[in-house]
Amino acid sequence: MTRAAADLFGWDDLHPAQLEAIEAVVAGRDTLAIMPTGFGKSAIYQVAGAVLGAPVVVVSPLIALQADQVAGLIGRPDAPAAIAVNSGRTDAENDESWDRLAAGEITYVFLAPEQLARDETVDRLRDAGVALVVVDEAHCVSSWGHDFRPDYLHLGEIVERLGRPGVLALTATGSGPVRDEIVERLRLDDPLILSRGFDRPNLRLEVVRHEDDDEKIRAVVDQVADEVTPGIVYVATRRETESYTAEIAERCPDRTVVGYHGGQRSAERGELHERFHAGEVDVVVATSAFGMGIDKPDVRFVVHADVPDSLDAYYQEIGRAGRDGEPALATLHYRAEDLSLRSFFASGLPRRSELRAVFTALEAAGRPATRREVSDQLALGSRTVSRLIDLLLEAGTLAESTDGFEVVGDFDARGAAEAARAIAKTRERVEKSRIDMMRTFAEAPGCRRRRLLGYFGEDSPERCGNCDDCERAESEPGSDGATGSADGTPDPAVFPTDSRVTHAAWGEGTVMSTDGDRVTMFFESEGYKVLGVTDVVEHDLLTLV
Repeated sequence: MTRAAADLFGWDDLHPAQLEAIEAVVAGRDTLAIMPTGFGKSAIYQVAGAVLGAPVVVVSPLIALQADQVAGLIGRPDAPAAIAVNSGRTDAENDESWDRLAAGEITYVFLAPEQLARDETVDRLRDAGVALVVVDEAHCVSSWGHDFRPDYLHLGEIVERLGRPGVLALTATGSGPVRDEIVERLRLDDPLILSRGFDRPNLRLEVVRHEDDDEKIRAVVDQVADEVTPGIVYVATRRETESYTAEIAERCPDRTVVGYHGGQRSAERGELHERFHAGEVDVVVATSAFGMGIDKPDVRFVVHADVPDSLDAYYQEIGRAGRDGEPALATLHYRAEDLSLRSFFASGLPRRSELRAVFTALEAAGRPATRREVSDQLALGSRTVSRLIDLLLEAGTLAESTDGFEVVGDFDARGAAEAARAIAKTRERVEKSRIDMMRTFAEAPGCRRRRLLGYFGEDSPERCGNCDDCERAESEPGSDGATGSADGTPDPAVFPTDSRVTHAAWGEGTVMSTDGDRVTMFFESEGYKVLGVTDVVEHDLLTLV
């Protein structure tokens, strides 16, 4: 393994966790690797693929991310060959790639999950003799995850159709509930689960509170003007992308400042992406569309001009800073009203009438129908129809094939609509609970890093020494920097991290963390809940399973 890493990729040293994962994958064992951003997860499948000597399918959600990964492999002349097959390439280019795979010239095949819904794609891969399926950004398969993508749901079935090669699932944000669902949805068989922690100790975490939006804007621009570049400023909307880009560019005429959002043409976004990686851009002002695949090592700051809607998203976005291990800054500019807007947008159940209409249209078709066909027939927007179909699909009322969607099971239109709404209600509660956890992170006293890591179920010291709250505590006269609870607080070991508990109203859940007299749990039907340990013990609110 180490020789292949050195000879083919130029890596003289592999982290012990990387080596452990590579050895498991080469031995044919399913593996789930949960490792922090910038850890080098891609090295696992790259080295394993070279050792296996047979095609490796890498399921990657974004074309830009696929392009970066292929370019990285092409840039290593001794590494095995790689291709990407996607809608961003011409039919002729994709056909040439398939021909090269059939001829045995290719080791790494990068595909988007929706492409694997095509029988032709699966047939070609099966004929090529795939040795390993890699699911990158595997948290996308979890409906509890912040970035759930329904097109990931069929991957477990696809692996079976490929002859059941080994599976390697990779993610940086695998909290306990998400981890369990990844294993279940991908049908991992007795997997090796490697979790090497979420902490990025070189990142300084800070929150700046604001009462007024204009004051917040000025503070963001002032900070960016003073920081060492390159850096990223995250905003909530496309309009803010444009306004902040203009403000920062005017304030910093000697810096190259660009805006990036999902409304731009794909080619334009790709060009901005490449310029940032090439060091031609000092500051990117972006929505969350500037996300997966950002692997620039020397990003010195990530500033959030708007609060993310979850700690999952926050962790992913700040993880783009300091990947070279050098000190970097993550600043959240926080205004409580911004989270109220997030909560508003998290609300809104699908209409029963629209769910029934979509189900009835598919039932009447008598054959698989596409999203566009349903949208055109019902005169509903394509995004609305996609959301409705995804809910009906997750509820088990529809099946997906290469030709589209069709009704399955014994549901009628009314029953299908209610099943889909039940899923939507659960998801709404979970999303609102995530917003509440984001609010607690921004507003509550205590070490920011401890609270962030606790959200992911990771124990950490009382104080990290590298966040604004720790700095404040250390500077206060007579303070020893501790935040522990008073004597007499129940022992946190009463509810160990990752233990399963039941609650009379919320059902069964998982303990994520205990901090002083607070225990944070995740309940499948309710989301995140926080209770006082004293109250739990005195009133027998929880039972260990």
